[in-house]
Amino acid sequence: MAALSSPFQLKNYNRTHRCIVRSTITCSMQTSQNNIKVVINGATKEIGKAAIVAITKARGMEVAGAVDSDLVGEDVGKLCNMEEALEIPIINDLTMVLGSISQSKATGVVVDFTEPSTVYDNVKQATAFGMKSVVYVPKISLDTVTALSAFCEKATMGCLVAPTLSIGSILLQQAAITASFHYNNVEIVESRPNASVS
Repeated sequence: MAALSSPFQLKNYNRTHRCIVRSTITCSMQTSQNNIKVVINGATKEIGKAAIVAITKARGMEVAGAVDSDLVGEDVGKLCNMEEALEIPIINDLTMVLGSISQSKATGVVVDFTEPSTVYDNVKQATAFGMKSVVYVPKISLDTVTALSAFCEKATMGCLVAPTLSIGSILLQQAAITASFHYNNVEIVESRPNASVS
């Protein structure tokens, strides 16, 4: 967060007062009370690390917790090869992290990069603590998405489920839907030189 400070000096020139302003920008690493607190669940995955770096650089957001079963106790700043440690350790208990953030009465979001089998319970926990969820879990089943939708509707709490973050994949899905009106069979195959599972 940057703050603009403006020290000034008055000089007297023949009955005319002139004000010389020397603007300076000072930076403060203090977190604002208005920042959105973000918990990264699945923090040691590559996409989790990328999210930590992006949130740290983003205005109006801050990483408030990191959850994963790997590398417990490690600082997420060091894990992401940042210049400075963030002094946020990786913890393997989502409930504990959510409880500490909910006590601050701040707006919170849980970004979930875990497994399809744990997503529903993670969203339930986040909702119980009054936090919204963003879920990126490839290969999530339609049944899980339907259950999440019904749960979030009852809880009047939003949840974004994005089974893919690839713009190309989303465009291909839309192209397949559009083409299905004109052709009996449509098949679109996506291939990559370095396919990844996670």
